[in-house]
Amino acid sequence: MKNNFRPACAAVALLVSTPVLAQPGEGGGSFTANAGITNNYVWRGLTQTMNEAAVSGGLDYASEGGFYIGTWVSNVSFAPSDVFSYEHDVYFGFSGGDKVTYDIGYLYYNYDDIAETDFSEIYGTLGFGNFSISASILAHAEADEPDPTLDFGFGEAVYLSLDYAVPLKNEVQLAFHIGKHDGDFVEWFNGVPSDYTDYSISLSKGGFTFTLSDTDLDSEVPDGLDNGSLKFIVGYTMDFDLF
Repeated sequence: MKNNFRPACAAVALLVSTPVLAQPGEGGGSFTANAGITNNYVWRGLTQTMNEAAVSGGLDYASEGGFYIGTWVSNVSFAPSDVFSYEHDVYFGFSGGDKVTYDIGYLYYNYDDIAETDFSEIYGTLGFGNFSISASILAHAEADEPDPTLDFGFGEAVYLSLDYAVPLKNEVQLAFHIGKHDGDFVEWFNGVPSDYTDYSISLSKGGFTFTLSDTDLDSEVPDGLDNGSLKFIVGYTMDFDLF
């Protein structure tokens, strides 16, 4: 369930790279599924597929009381290789509220051996009308620090973000996002400086989303993935009610 923040309140920011969490249904729990395709899987301003296409899908359950649990999978690629690589996320949490909404939970990122590590985060979002503020904090990382001065323990990587969504005519939604990623694990896992900011603007309607995404990284950053350049992202996501 990779997105700028991850959970439901920030899903407006980059739907093309986000599994859609099930929301509590009326009169009981709900089971839903989602499937999506995008020309570029971008997470927190950084490509996860070497600027190539991605196909994703997920399953979610949401109870009437606000508890949800789900799983999501997508292809990823972090280095030139003919070997298929994947990301498999598992998450659970609680969401609710009316004038002020909330969403708190835990997210585990699982990769194959190519990525060299799995990791997890705890997250939280508060929503106020069209605004939301979110935080994701590294909970643990299954990686050996290459340098004794590095620390991949709890709280050693943090992602903070602000989102604002504007409903337009004909069921079109305009969304703005800005986020800041900081910590030793950021540089080790993503191959970019440990402190950077990403920002995006997107238009969405009926499952389609068009996004312009960029970062404050230098265009010369030596990751070979153009993460310091403006990215144009087009995606489509379908949702299915199961039972």
